[in-house]
Amino acid sequence: MVQRGKQYEDASEKIDPTYAYNVSEAVSLLKEAAYASFDESADAAFRLNVNPRHADEMVRGSLVLPHGTGADTKVLVFAQGQKADEAEAAGADIVGGDELVERIDEEGFLDFDVAVATPDMMGDVGRIGRILGPRGLMPNPKSGTVTSDLDDIIEELKAGRVEFRVDDAGIIHLTFGRVSFSADELEENLIEIAEELVRLKPASAELPYFQSISVSSTMSPGIKVEPGFARNFITEDD
Repeated sequence: MVQRGKQYEDASEKIDPTYAYNVSEAVSLLKEAAYASFDESADAAFRLNVNPRHADEMVRGSLVLPHGTGADTKVLVFAQGQKADEAEAAGADIVGGDELVERIDEEGFLDFDVAVATPDMMGDVGRIGRILGPRGLMPNPKSGTVTSDLDDIIEELKAGRVEFRVDDAGIIHLTFGRVSFSADELEENLIEIAEELVRLKPASAELPYFQSISVSSTMSPGIKVEPGFARNFITEDD
């Protein structure tokens, strides 16, 4: 049996595990239940009524939250020549070409949060796909991280863009802020995510699209959220 600390047990007493709170109550309770000495992340889990084994029901995407995530994103860019200069000017933390590919391949260097590559570098970057891929760090045209427009993508990533993809259980996990955010900021970020998931709703997905929603801080118990707030964004045309 898992042994929980006193602080966790105290936090659990504030939360009714059988009750689904409205979104305002949930984010306020998330802040109240947080007890760690550091600024915990605010995390959400959306269980969708999709079967990710079917290609037409795969839900994935990215968005920049209204209030960011509160995290300092370390951006690595694979680029050469003028594009490398552009990446540095745009605020990339690490920039390099073949020598950076070699460093990752030979030394296992992975001290970054997201990788971007110009199209001409992808032949070389593909050599380390076995390293980057399993860690979700491989640049991908679908997510906009393979591009020649480095200014925009670096600005988005630094602003707190989040990427998400439904897992095998039909759940999307993502961070939507920090405990230090105001309740209004957390609520607005969470609503933005729900609206984006509605926009990405597969045509073949059956209703109710949102099966369940929960939020939690890094250390606290989960808090059920009434899915109705998210379902309100679904129209008859969706």
